[in-house]
Amino acid sequence: MTKRSGGQILVDNLVAQGCDRIFQVPGESFLAVLDALHDTPEIEVVTCRQEGGAAFMACADGALTQRPGVCFVTRGPGATNASIGVHVARQDSQPMILFVGDVDRGMRDREGFQEIDLVAMFTPLAKLALRIDDARRIPEYIARAYNVAVSGRPGPVVIALPEDMLRDEVEAVDRPRADRVWQAPSASRLAWLEQCLHDAERPVAIIGGAGWTQETARAFQDFATRWGMPVAGAFRRQDAMSNHAPTWAGNLGYGPNPRLVERVKAADLLLVVGARLGEATTDGYSLVTPDHPAQVLVHVHPDPDALNAVYRADVPICADMDSFAAHALASVTPDPRRRLRAAGPLPLASGAEAHAEWLDWSAPKPRDGVILDLGLCVAAMRERLTPDGTIICNGAGNFSGWWHRYWHYGTPGTQLAPTAGAMGYGVPAAVAGALRCPDKTVVAVAGDGDFLMNGQELATATQHGANMLVIVVDNGGYGTIRMHQEREYPTRLSGTELHNPDFAVLARAYGAWSETVESTAQFAPALDRALAEPGVRLLHLKTDIEVITNGTTITAIRSR
Repeated sequence: MTKRSGGQILVDNLVAQGCDRIFQVPGESFLAVLDALHDTPEIEVVTCRQEGGAAFMACADGALTQRPGVCFVTRGPGATNASIGVHVARQDSQPMILFVGDVDRGMRDREGFQEIDLVAMFTPLAKLALRIDDARRIPEYIARAYNVAVSGRPGPVVIALPEDMLRDEVEAVDRPRADRVWQAPSASRLAWLEQCLHDAERPVAIIGGAGWTQETARAFQDFATRWGMPVAGAFRRQDAMSNHAPTWAGNLGYGPNPRLVERVKAADLLLVVGARLGEATTDGYSLVTPDHPAQVLVHVHPDPDALNAVYRADVPICADMDSFAAHALASVTPDPRRRLRAAGPLPLASGAEAHAEWLDWSAPKPRDGVILDLGLCVAAMRERLTPDGTIICNGAGNFSGWWHRYWHYGTPGTQLAPTAGAMGYGVPAAVAGALRCPDKTVVAVAGDGDFLMNGQELATATQHGANMLVIVVDNGGYGTIRMHQEREYPTRLSGTELHNPDFAVLARAYGAWSETVESTAQFAPALDRALAEPGVRLLHLKTDIEVITNGTTITAIRSR
C-alpha cells in the first residue's frame, strides 16, 4: 500500500462504488476532495449555484439510477441549505449521499467558524448520519453509506468530513462495490395473497415508492393485467407503471379522479406495493384509514419498520419490489375454480373499466373564457412528445396539477416530482435528468414562485451543456396558498401576491432560448420552436390566477 490523502481515498472509493457524477458547491472545508477530483476523469463534477439546488440534483439522480446521487457541500450555511434535499430524499425513499466538509477535529465544540454538530442536525432527517474522524476508515464508511442508502427502504446518508482528516496521509484498504441486499417474499405470504385475491370481489392495487424499477413495472403490469385489477399510483408515483397499461386507473393525491376515489373506498382488498400510504396519497389518512374496516390490506414494502407502522396490515410482506413482482407474476395465478365471488354484477371490479374512466378523466377539455388553457397546453405536449421518451420534472404548486391530471407518464424514471412537496425541485431535477438521460426530452414545469426558489440553476444547466425545456407558469402569486386563503378567509388577500421579473428576458440572460406565451393558440407553435432549439429553452406562460386549479376558480371557491 502507498499513503494517500483522505480526500484521495474518498474519491477512489467513490469510483469503486460506481459513482460517475457529483453535484457540489465548493467550500474550503473539502479542498482535498476537489484536488483529488482534478485527476479523476471517471467522475464528472457538476458545479452548482446553491446547495439546495445541488442536493435536489443528487436526489433526482438517485431516483433515476437507483444508486445514490452524490452531493458535496461545506459546513454551516452549505449544510443548512442542502438539508432540504435530504428531507426530500428521505420522504421520497430515494438513495442519496450528502458529504459535508466540517471543521478541523481540534476545533470541534468551540462554536468555531460555521460550526454545526452535523450528526445531531441530520440524524432526524437522514436514514443515517455519520462523521469520519480516521482517514484509514474512509473505505469502510463509504461502503456502509452505499449499502444503507440503497437497501431496504432507500434513503439519504449524510457524512461529515473534518477538513484536517481529509488532508491526512495514511494507508487504507479500499472496499469493493456494495450492491443492494435483495429479499424475496416468502412462499407462505404469496399463497396468502393468492387466497385474498381469489376471495376479493373488488380488489384495487396502489403502487409506487421505495425501490420501484423498470423490471418491477413490467412484471407488475403483467400481474395486474392477468387479474384484471385496477392499479392506482400513489402521490407523484405516476410513472410506477406505464399509464398505457390496460388496468392503469390513475393517480391518488391532490385532485384525483372521483371515480377512482369511489373504487378505493369500495375496495374489499387493497394491494399496496411499495407505497407508504402517506398523508397525500390517502387524503389525510381518510381515503384509506389506518384500521381500514371492511377492507383487507396486503402491504408489500422492503422495510420491515414500515409495515404495521401506521397501517394495520392483514398480510404484511417484506420484500424488495423486483423480487415481489417477479414472484407474484410467476406463482400467484387466477384459478376460476377457486373464485368465491358473490353472484351478480361487480361494476367496480374491472381494471379495463377503471382504465377507460382514467382516459376520460385525463382528456383535456376546453374551459370557457380561459385565455391560456393549461389543459390544452398539456394536450399539445402529448401530441409532440412520447411518455417513455420524456421526463417531466416539477416542484410544488397548483400548476403541477395540470400535468398530474393530463400528462400520460411512461415507466419509472419519467416523473421527477417530490412527494415531500418541496418548492424549487423541478429545475435542479431537470438538470440532473438532462445530464443522466441525454436521449430523453427533459421538461421542468415550474410555477413563478416555485421557479424563483432555484431558478439560478439555469446557470448550471448552460455551463454543463444540459438540453432541457423549462415551462414557467406565471400567475403572479403563490397559487396553492392563495387557494387555501380563499377557502379559509375569502377575499382577504394577504402575503400571497408576487411581483415577478420578465422570465423570458431572465432566461436569455442565462444564455437560454426563450419566448413568452399569453394565449392557448400561441403555445403549440412556441413549443415547436423550443423543441427545435438545442440547449436550455424556456417558455414563459402568463396565466390568470382566477383559474386557480385544473378543476375550479377563485370565484367558485368564494361562492362556496
